[in-house]
Amino acid sequence: MKTANAVRAGILPIAGVLMLVLAMALAAPAAKAASVVARIDLSDQRMKIYVNGRHTATWPVSTARRGYRTPVGTFRPGRMHVRYFSRKYDNSPMPYSVFFYGGYAIHGTTAIKSLGRPASHGCVRLHPENARRLFSLIKQNGKQNARIVITR
Repeated sequence: MKTANAVRAGILPIAGVLMLVLAMALAAPAAKAASVVARIDLSDQRMKIYVNGRHTATWPVSTARRGYRTPVGTFRPGRMHVRYFSRKYDNSPMPYSVFFYGGYAIHGTTAIKSLGRPASHGCVRLHPENARRLFSLIKQNGKQNARIVITR
């Protein structure tokens, strides 16, 4: 026959778990993450940033030059790296990389004078400061809340 202490020993852990679940349910809900959309217009060589549907920035970009292509469509961010170097193109620096389709990424560039016209092997190049801003926005709000839209 079980003693009162043995019964309490079995009930108290369950009660503790129930109290924890109840406390979490009553806690204030976390702030909702913003939606982030980066719209890249290949014909205009511009990226427009929208946060919760509100236009917040427009930046010049460089996309694929003749003989290369930048994929068109709607993508979710994949891998993200503050510091990355191209394995395909001479170990070129790709700061604040946001990969969105295989080896294609949005990233900073040192070729700032080329921004605003096609110049890349297919990636979307940004001024390094703007790449940092986009990287931070996506990281802060979560990749699941971000989209990359590329149109002709």
